[in-house]
Amino acid sequence: MANRARGRTGKGAPAEEASAMKKVKEWSNWTLKKAKVVVHYGFIPMVIIIGMNSDPKPQLYQLLTPV
Repeated sequence: MANRARGRTGKGAPAEEASAMKKVKEWSNWTLKKAKVVVHYGFIPMVIIIGMNSDPKPQLYQLLTPV
């Protein structure tokens, strides 16, 4: 009977690991979706801010014109 008790405690571990892996997958998926939105809407403003802080100090219209 001692073997039965050991077997029962071992069976719960894979289910717990699967649940933990599912939580990690959901969390990473949620994080990547949020990061995609942040990068999508934040890239151009970041480039403008970096350009405004560069050495020659261009005007805003000079940064936005294609020439």
